[in-house]
Amino acid sequence: MRGLAIETIELTRDFERGDRAVRALDRVSITVPRGVVYGLLGPNGAGKTTLIRILTTLLLPTSGTAYVMGYDVVREADKVRRIVNLVSGGERAGYGILTVRENLWFYSQLYGLGMREGWRRIEELAEMLDMKGFLDVKLNMVSSGMAQKYNLARGLLNDPLVLFLDEPTLGLDVAAARSIRALIRRWVSEDRERTVFMTTHYMAEAEEMCDIVSIIHRGRIVATGSPEELKRMVSREVVYGVEVRGVSEEALRSALEGREWVVGVSARSRPSRGIVSARIVMRGGSASEVIRMVEEAGGEVISITRVEPSLEDVFLKLVGEAVEWE
Repeated sequence: MRGLAIETIELTRDFERGDRAVRALDRVSITVPRGVVYGLLGPNGAGKTTLIRILTTLLLPTSGTAYVMGYDVVREADKVRRIVNLVSGGERAGYGILTVRENLWFYSQLYGLGMREGWRRIEELAEMLDMKGFLDVKLNMVSSGMAQKYNLARGLLNDPLVLFLDEPTLGLDVAAARSIRALIRRWVSEDRERTVFMTTHYMAEAEEMCDIVSIIHRGRIVATGSPEELKRMVSREVVYGVEVRGVSEEALRSALEGREWVVGVSARSRPSRGIVSARIVMRGGSASEVIRMVEEAGGEVISITRVEPSLEDVFLKLVGEAVEWE
């Protein structure tokens, strides 16, 4: 375990759903070095939150083992809890009728900070996260962006060695999300013993923030590497961005999937514009081939551009199917 912040070995978690068992995690084995931002990328329902809940001792695994900073999350849960914290996107953990400052003080006491240390830590975090302007505003009155800064401050109060972030920018506008991402990267860079384990389904967020990314699908890890290493997996493929009119999202996918040259298709309807936007990963083929396939499906190509591969294209190649990320 030397040098590792997190390790899981054949980690499995089953849930009972009525009269059947659902496997949320299927023999997940990962290693996360210290001092990195590690991203778990996948669609909703892929098992991201389940893995975080196990690593933060909130959920027991069905089988397998997991370690955080060398401590077994089942047998040494108390030791794990002292060195981690968890922040989930969209939550407002605390009491709405109390101010942001009062809520942070409450949590500082739960984390065992002394009176003087607790107030000092709140002031430090308020300065670092640019929160002084709303410290004395009631929690139920702050904006989503402010609330997420408060959540991040709460997560940093105990100065954790491993910070778990579950969809940290969920529901935030572009400016607020950018601010949160910058703060997280800065926090890690200040101390190379610190590690961030984050889940996301935002492609750009994973590419911008993460040193290492694992792609998870239906409870299984299908690929791991740096964003650049993962994108090189589709270096031999051609990726086209296409805008189509006159055909539905489902019909377009049906027409393209399974064709000789097509590796994967991701399509999303844009009702406000009356079009369908698609990314098509192809092994060979050409733009004219794409246009022909769309026209055979009854659609009209408005625009087609060859684009740089993204992590979504890696997913399409590995899994071979389109995924709803939202």
